[in-house]
Amino acid sequence: MKSLKTSIIGVFVVLLLAATVTSRVATSQKAKPPTGQANVATRDEVDLTKCPIDQEVPPCAPICIAPDLKEAPTGFDNGTNDLVKQPQHDADRATFEVRDEILPSATQGGGLGPVYNAQSCAECHQNPISGSVSQINELRAGHLDADSNFVDAPCGSLINDRAIDPKIQERVPPLFSAGIASEEPVRTTRTSLNLLGDGFVEAVPNQTLLDIAANQPNDVVSGHLVHGQAIPVPIEELPPDSRLKCRIGRFGHKDQHASLLSFSGDAYLNEIGITNRLFLQENSSLCRSVAAFDQVPDNTPCNDDPTVICGEDKENDIDAFTQFMRATKAPARDEDIAKTDEAVKGEELFHKIGCAVCHVDRLVTAQEGVIINGGTFKVPPELANKIIHPFGDFLLHDIGTGDGIVQNGGQKTRLKVRTAPLWGVRVHTRLMHDGLSLTFFDAIKRHDVEAKVVANNFFSLSPGEQTEIITFLESL
Repeated sequence: MKSLKTSIIGVFVVLLLAATVTSRVATSQKAKPPTGQANVATRDEVDLTKCPIDQEVPPCAPICIAPDLKEAPTGFDNGTNDLVKQPQHDADRATFEVRDEILPSATQGGGLGPVYNAQSCAECHQNPISGSVSQINELRAGHLDADSNFVDAPCGSLINDRAIDPKIQERVPPLFSAGIASEEPVRTTRTSLNLLGDGFVEAVPNQTLLDIAANQPNDVVSGHLVHGQAIPVPIEELPPDSRLKCRIGRFGHKDQHASLLSFSGDAYLNEIGITNRLFLQENSSLCRSVAAFDQVPDNTPCNDDPTVICGEDKENDIDAFTQFMRATKAPARDEDIAKTDEAVKGEELFHKIGCAVCHVDRLVTAQEGVIINGGTFKVPPELANKIIHPFGDFLLHDIGTGDGIVQNGGQKTRLKVRTAPLWGVRVHTRLMHDGLSLTFFDAIKRHDVEAKVVANNFFSLSPGEQTEIITFLESL
């Protein structure tokens, strides 16, 4: 399949790492979930202490010369950040954009579904170019038990919007015809996320995110109670028996993943329904078997290594997806707007009233040669020592809009969501994690709890000053 996809390099392509990677097993369940289940979320707060965080020591340690920092390249131009040459980046993008089909065809190996959300990564990540955001949402549901712990809907909180046959179509329960009578009153939508620049985000050291959390102003006197939570998550590309180190999660609305390869494998299964070497077991349809509709075997060896089982992804497309994301430029600002007096003053006010406490405007990636992702990836020079401006801290916060869903962080994360990185927000029409805020004013009004003081600061400004901040946001 990949050789055929590569032959259409001229076609621009993208994977759908659709709106946050998905969890398919109830977080509060104590039974061990099926082997190979994607983004398994069975850990509780005690489990979070059992996987030490990798120190990610630079190869020059303990004495390192201060690196020469450079701004990360930006642009909405389909260009590579030089991690790979442009022809390879175009080929990887083409793989990212291929529409998967139910059965093998002349252009790809089949395996779509049986339950899924989209046929390609680009369906959910393409505005204005592949890898950016879109208006597409995903749907999740569950309920609270007697102890107010979150429990997923049958066999997973993700409710897939599509199926290859109506008999296995999912919907938020009850689904009486399938014998599912219980309701799932905890319900939410999740917006698709920007992927551009995520190679730089992946290269941000664990310690940077931990330091941000430790330094946020948790001040009882002022009421400025900001306390971002960094959660350790497993690296899915490591063998299960060697996952002795975790990394700080940073991808997905719940920080479910720290590795872009883990993110790719999870999304390929949960959003498109393609099993792969990281996640070999098909999702059910609300615990109903989909075996009768699964027309492509999930035990196919990889083309490049017959000793490894690749499921329906025998071409290892998840590697192309990962390389594509790592090679993207970060979202670019609108420089014409950014240079206006309104936007300049707005940025000053943005910092003055406290927005940048969570919407952190400057991060620095690790030094060249640092080993991350449990020893599976060495930070290359193209991603190392780069300054990025994501306007996000990649930590979980309770700002009063929590969706009630638990994934990899335990029950204490139920009402928390990741700070939305604001780079590229000018191309996203539906704001906040659920896409229910349609203007910047609407989104700011919803900020509460940890963000209450800052929101009050905003609405205490004059109308003109508020307009200046919004103009600044329109430049991002």
